[in-house]
Amino acid sequence: MIFPEHCKYVGYATTKPCGDRVYALSRYLVRETPEGPELIEIVPDPAQDTVMRDIRLSRVLAAPDEVYRYPGKVQIHDRARLVRLAAESGYRCTVFTSLEENMTFVLDPDLSEFLTIHVYDVIPPRPTLSAGITELEAAGLFGELSVCFEHHVRDIAGIPADLYPCRAAGFSRTLDADPLHGGERVAGCMTASQLCTECYGKDFTLENICPLEQVDREPFIARCCRSEREGIRTWNGKFGVVVHWGASPAKIARSVQELVGRWRDQ
Repeated sequence: MIFPEHCKYVGYATTKPCGDRVYALSRYLVRETPEGPELIEIVPDPAQDTVMRDIRLSRVLAAPDEVYRYPGKVQIHDRARLVRLAAESGYRCTVFTSLEENMTFVLDPDLSEFLTIHVYDVIPPRPTLSAGITELEAAGLFGELSVCFEHHVRDIAGIPADLYPCRAAGFSRTLDADPLHGGERVAGCMTASQLCTECYGKDFTLENICPLEQVDREPFIARCCRSEREGIRTWNGKFGVVVHWGASPAKIARSVQELVGRWRDQ
């Protein structure tokens, strides 16, 4: 797969205001032909110390019948999405235009070259970690990391329980509002178990809903309400990072970046 790291390496060669010279940083050109756009790889003359340079070498990477121009504008820093869109196009090469009118392309798309991070969360209510990562990814925040995400979000509404964690999730009987009378089945986590034991004794059955209990792949990022579990760690024999239940988008982003760095270092 060829996917330029930055749009500054891609030029548009249909018009020639400076003749056959190209911008010094250009490495690829998209050129319109009567049959459609083609993709060319070029080598500007390294001996020239100018903004516009002669072309030393060039070759066609994709002919017009192999090139597809994506019709809408995209966030070009959301690199995983562009690879997916390119793969779906059915063409060897897909050319994209950014929100700022910059241009890039994906040639021979292959998402296997991206690191897959497994995201563990639960609903309801809103899966803060999973949703936050989706929003940050769409904004292009993780583009330079060359990662994609696989989301494992458990729906705790499907658990047959008598009490659930809190009213915010829309359940009728919850630990934050209703007492236990003995023998109940409680959907909760370690914190919920401690609360029930301290307030009502041990006559209850816990269905553990902590996202960490789902972890079975690596590298992972998971949400947990226990502050002492935060940070890079191994859980169930898998390497990953844990963020607190109420982690901010900035904290989530930093955690993903740290995870990727540590994973690749090892």
